[in-house]
Amino acid sequence: MTKYVYLFKEGNASMKNLLGGKGANLAEMTVLGLPVPQGFTVSTEACTRYHRDNQVIAPEIEKQIYDALAACEKEAGKKFGDPENPFLVSVRSGARASMPGMMDTILNLGLNDVAVEAVAKRSGNPRFAYDSYRRFIQMFSGVVMEMSKDEFEHIIDEMKEARGVKNDLDLNADDMKEMVQRFKAFYKKEKGEEFPQDPRLQLLESVKAVFRSWDNPRAIYYRRMNDIPSDWGTAVNVQAMVFGNMGDDCGTGVAFTRDPSTGENRLYGEYLINAQGEDVVAGIRTPLPIATLEQSMPAVYKQFVETANKLETHYKDMQDMEFTIEGGKLFMLQTRNGKRTASAALRIAVDLVNEGMLTKAEAVLKVDPKQLDALLHPQFDAAALKAAKPVGSGLPASPGAACGQVYFTADDATKATVEKGQKVILVRQETSPEDIEGMNHAVGILTARGGMTSHAAVVARGMGTCCVAGCGEVRINDANKSFDLGGKTFKEGDFISLDGSTGKIYGEVIKTVEAEMTGDFATLMSWADSFRKLKVRTNADTPHDAEAAIKFGAEGIGLTRTEHMFFAPDRIAAMREMILSETEEQRRKALDKLLPMQKGDFKGIYEVMGERPVTIRYLDPPLHEFLPNKSMTEEIAAIAKELGTTPAKVVEKIDMLHEFNPMMGHRGCRLAVTFPEIAEMQTRAVIEAAIEVSKEKKLNVLPEIMIPLIGAVKEFEFIKKIVDETAAKVMEEKGTKIQYMVGTMIEIPRACLIADEIAKSAEFFSFGTNDLTQMAFGFSRDDAGNFLDDYYDKKIYESDPFARLDQVGVGKLMKMSVELGRKGRPDIKLGICGEHGGDPSSVMFCHDIGLAYVSCSPFRVPIARLAAAQAVLAQGAGADSFGQR
Repeated sequence: MTKYVYLFKEGNASMKNLLGGKGANLAEMTVLGLPVPQGFTVSTEACTRYHRDNQVIAPEIEKQIYDALAACEKEAGKKFGDPENPFLVSVRSGARASMPGMMDTILNLGLNDVAVEAVAKRSGNPRFAYDSYRRFIQMFSGVVMEMSKDEFEHIIDEMKEARGVKNDLDLNADDMKEMVQRFKAFYKKEKGEEFPQDPRLQLLESVKAVFRSWDNPRAIYYRRMNDIPSDWGTAVNVQAMVFGNMGDDCGTGVAFTRDPSTGENRLYGEYLINAQGEDVVAGIRTPLPIATLEQSMPAVYKQFVETANKLETHYKDMQDMEFTIEGGKLFMLQTRNGKRTASAALRIAVDLVNEGMLTKAEAVLKVDPKQLDALLHPQFDAAALKAAKPVGSGLPASPGAACGQVYFTADDATKATVEKGQKVILVRQETSPEDIEGMNHAVGILTARGGMTSHAAVVARGMGTCCVAGCGEVRINDANKSFDLGGKTFKEGDFISLDGSTGKIYGEVIKTVEAEMTGDFATLMSWADSFRKLKVRTNADTPHDAEAAIKFGAEGIGLTRTEHMFFAPDRIAAMREMILSETEEQRRKALDKLLPMQKGDFKGIYEVMGERPVTIRYLDPPLHEFLPNKSMTEEIAAIAKELGTTPAKVVEKIDMLHEFNPMMGHRGCRLAVTFPEIAEMQTRAVIEAAIEVSKEKKLNVLPEIMIPLIGAVKEFEFIKKIVDETAAKVMEEKGTKIQYMVGTMIEIPRACLIADEIAKSAEFFSFGTNDLTQMAFGFSRDDAGNFLDDYYDKKIYESDPFARLDQVGVGKLMKMSVELGRKGRPDIKLGICGEHGGDPSSVMFCHDIGLAYVSCSPFRVPIARLAAAQAVLAQGAGADSFGQR
């Protein structure tokens, strides 16, 4: 019989896939002899089977749960549902990948009308007993029965207002008893039945609820955001309760072995006296710094410091720990590799190498490439920041700078970003897991309540989003969509700026400056570069973009989109004139105007790139994209005058160029087939610019000419002949010969199928995975967003194939092209220039299939560099270097 349930003492850290991260670490801490309340883990395989069996727990799994429960009861000397000495447990989720706040937790399970009296009697603390009971009713109702949590909070607020108190702690035992009765009455009103009193039913329904929560909307969204497969499932951890809310010698907290914001090597965390764990992360009360525990409970503090050091040394990484103190005794409830800011991740990785705890290779593997994004974006301009005056301050929960328009709900924040393209600051009393999508879209987060380990702080740091938490001065009016701070009222849509490094809030727009790679960033990236095999280029259309990319470590340009150069106000008229020309003579006249502009652009890029390779893609988009709207009468009249025709004729030509499916229409190489003079002009610009820069700057410029949208061998050969003949003519005119290459983008499925034939003529392939994905899936990347959410919800797709390369389908086409391409030309150069070139999982795939380089936007270059290194190390290719300290 398959084993689905494991006692903590039966597992270890290596069983993460089966027990989930939390379960495996609880088992490992048990093995290490740390004070862990005992319990058991229902495996991820049980979750997978539950969903496969139409959300039913199989009888053998149910039996294993009750057998494990009996073993824990025996060890605790208590009985589930016993009227004299009841055994109480917590039920927590625990996927193999850390998903903070994504899944649901239930505490104090096992309490009922009888057990609560037993707890009150044994503890001598009725308030504690009924406080625990009301918490359980609230959690069970919300998580298991899917009732609104807000109504329970409303009951609490009503009672506090009636008693004239502000804090939950000010409510006495009788108040808690009344609260329990009101909670139960609300439950009965909503569900038409009494609150369940059978502890075994409570447990089984709670396990089911955790399994179900694997597929709640916020969990699905988080998985999609972090490339976590849906078939992994979550484990469930059932653990004996220890209570931090029994009195003043009790407490609960969250701590990190190093500062998760800066990476500083100091114990960092918070705790609350007389509270349960949910109080700390929910941000309902403002917690105390962990250092103050040394004064209030010195022995506990000493033990905790020793435990923290032991765990960091054991796991070789910064640890995020949850703990509870019951009656002056320390209990460890969780440890995991802690979420951290990008700058902290770099500092911790470098420090751990310097401290002899990690090798350089291990350090490179510790940093999530996606996190680097947070270091590659603007910070506040020092002068502008100095001139600005803060209107308030909170806790610096997640560093960085953010300036945007205020929105008060996650939905509104998402809509403003997606539909209006606004940069948004999400302002909340406190955030909760339901806010995850809005938080992801926001550039900054401001909360009125919560500490440095609140939900907002932890999630924002993981996302690399600026966050200021716990600003008690903020008065939020949700009904009016406004907040008051510093004597000012800010309404929805108003601009504010946040400094997540200092906690300061500014009621104005503050200028930003670009970030720089220095210190730990440069150190770790140099280590990464020593391991990787893939070259990393950039997609750049201007000298400015090219300069930025070089600063971030780009080794060449993998894509220069020449069409972007034609949209400038001083060029668009000539471009439109060329498109609307009726004769080749008219077209050449317009192209002659564009030639010096195009050549000047190329010269600027060559000068910046030096002797690094530069791949230039010839004109690609449908021509109608350059044309004026028919309502733009002045522009049409000007074009008509230049062409010696009437505005009516120009409008007629615009109508004629309209296409029903332009992305699969007259574009890319097809333009050069119809109008060879376009390819002639672009070739002349490429070669003349290369010759001139080579002479002027004494450089060996190597242009790579890329023909887009090739689907037939003769198509490519037709255009290559134009390129070669024009290049030869230019070199003869200039009396200078230079080297150049001609290759193609592989972006049409047919090209993948005949790659061996194309490779006989093409010197390089660059995968245009944006179009290849579009054509392989058969949907438009501009419109797919309208229906992809339905596909995610129904688990048809797990991620956006335009953001993360579809390795199963599109990847198979790429692999086929690589194999066929090398068959046709063994020394063919292979790369990728679609946006996937900056996605870590896609970069690793490109390494696996043997590409020579990836190309991505300038700010994603460091991400690609690190991902390329991790691809090598993940394969064990860097094993010999693991001894480098």
